[in-house]
Amino acid sequence: MRGRGQARRADAITRRGMMLVLSSPSGAGKTTLSRMLLEAEPDIVMSVSVTTRPPRAGEVDGRDYHFIDAARFEAMKKGGELLEWAHVFGQSYGTPRHPVDKAIAHGRDVLFDIDWQGTQKLRELARSDLVSVFVLPPSMDELERRLHTRAQDSDAVIAGRMAKAVDEMSHWAEYDYVIINRDLDQAFADVRAILAAERVRRERQTGLSTFVRRLQAEL
Repeated sequence: MRGRGQARRADAITRRGMMLVLSSPSGAGKTTLSRMLLEAEPDIVMSVSVTTRPPRAGEVDGRDYHFIDAARFEAMKKGGELLEWAHVFGQSYGTPRHPVDKAIAHGRDVLFDIDWQGTQKLRELARSDLVSVFVLPPSMDELERRLHTRAQDSDAVIAGRMAKAVDEMSHWAEYDYVIINRDLDQAFADVRAILAAERVRRERQTGLSTFVRRLQAEL
């Protein structure tokens, strides 16, 4: 019996990480849900994007974004240093490749707060590693109320975000999962349930075949 126990430990199953994307129109809740996930899940890390936009009040370089200029952004694109990139509201955003590849290889999940354009590019590059979730607001009135409540943008910017939300929401069917954020706690529970299920998918459990063969050999 001792020998069998040692064999099982030698055949320990490890897990390959995944890329978990949360997308939504501005104000629908993806940023809040992302923050809650990072606080509750020790095996998930945030992908820190590069952007050409200036920092907002309270944002820290290297934590919220890597703030770079347009020339550096273009150099990263041409050098293959970005997994995906997009141009939104006149600014550029992109995902550095190396930190994501390293985390996934070590069994950690990487959380992305990106739009549908970035999600499409990630799907083209690494479909088997990608899990995508689209977060919808319960109504357009509620979406507008949330945008005004967070008091980060002018009325003109909010009007632009509301207009863009219509186009963003047209891409909901391209995602693996869709959550309507009527209640934040329930939406968070739904995201965690998705994460838990995706972590035990057969193809993400490295060493599973060896483990099963070992079990069969014990009969």
